[in-house]
Formats: sequence, structure tokens, C-alpha cells
Amino acid sequence: MTSSDYLNDIKEIKNLMNKSSRFISLSGLSGIMAGVYALIGAWFARQEIIKVYDSVQGTRYISSNQITIKLLAIAAIVIILAIVTGIILTQRKARKNGEKIFDKSAIKLVINFLIPLATGGIFALIILQKGLVGLIAPITLIFYGLACVNASKFTLGHVKYLGFANIILGLVSTQYLGYGLYFWAIGFGVFHIIYGGLMYVLVERTAK
Repeated sequence: MTSSDYLNDIKEIKNLMNKSSRFISLSGLSGIMAGVYALIGAWFARQEIIKVYDSVQGTRYISSNQITIKLLAIAAIVIILAIVTGIILTQRKARKNGEKIFDKSAIKLVINFLIPLATGGIFALIILQKGLVGLIAPITLIFYGLACVNASKFTLGHVKYLGFANIILGLVSTQYLGYGLYFWAIGFGVFHIIYGGLMYVLVERTAK
């Protein structure tokens, strides 16, 4: 056997090990779409906030509960769209590669992603209950970043860089509490589009 044969064998063994321990069917396009949904959601959220400001100028009363419910509804729609799109595109990629979408590595990925994410979501609701609205953006960005870093052990390692970026952005946003929506748009929108685009070009296109 030549040295190139040995290298090919080593590469094949490495690929088999990655497939057995990591979920590698994540779609870069799903990251892009999640970012697009987040930016659209941020735009709608901003329109609702502008309505509240205009109503105050015009002395028309809108309760804080009303705007909170509307913003939570927008966030829920964005999350649902991102999850459904992610599942569809990831399933399509898995089938194309002859892989299962729900295997042991996928289950480990979901569990390790949801633990920090669910913790952050509950914490954010508690903070919202206390009326500390300005801390919602930092909390969600930081815990989402932690979820990405924690889950990166069971999928493509690039995910941890998205996590680090959101953690740093979340910490920075603690110093600008009145601009949470813009930090959300950057973290969940722009960062996702950049990450998804890079993953699609550097990982998926090169694998074809």
C-alpha cells in the first residue's frame, strides 16, 4: 500500500468515528433561514415598540402586558419557524447522506443543547416576572451561547464559535440595556446567517 492509501484509510476511519459519536447532518441552510426569521421577527417587534411609543406621545394607553404578550408571540413564531425549517432541511441532508436523523448522537446533541437553553428560558421568564425587561436580551444570548458550546461536543465543532460569539455579545449587551432588540437581531439574526453561510460553503460544498 502506498502512503496515499494509508492516508485515505485514516481519513475513512476518522469519518466513521465522527459519524458514530457526532451528529454531522446539521444543515447550514437551516442556520441561514433561522437568521432570516430572526431579523424579520426583530423588525415586527420594533414596529410594535414604535406603536407603544406613538401611543404614549398621543396619550393612548397600552398596557405593558399587551406589548409583552405580542413580543412573546413574535418570538414564539420565530422559534417555531426556525425549528421546523431546521428539522426539514436537516432531515433532507441526512437522507441524502444515507444517515439517520434520530440516532444516539442526535439525542445527545438535543439533550446537551436543551439543558442550558431551558435553564436560560426559565431564568428569563423569572426576570421578566420581576419586571427587569432590560436583562432579557443578555440572558437569552448568553444561555443560547452556552447551549451551542455545550452541544458542539456532539456535532460539528464550528457550532462552538457561534456560541462564543453570542456569549460575548450577551455580556456586551449588559452595558446597553436599552438596545436589547438590536443585540437580539445581531446574535440570533446576523450571527446565524454568517455561521450558516460559512458552514454551507466550507463544510457542505466541499463535501460534495
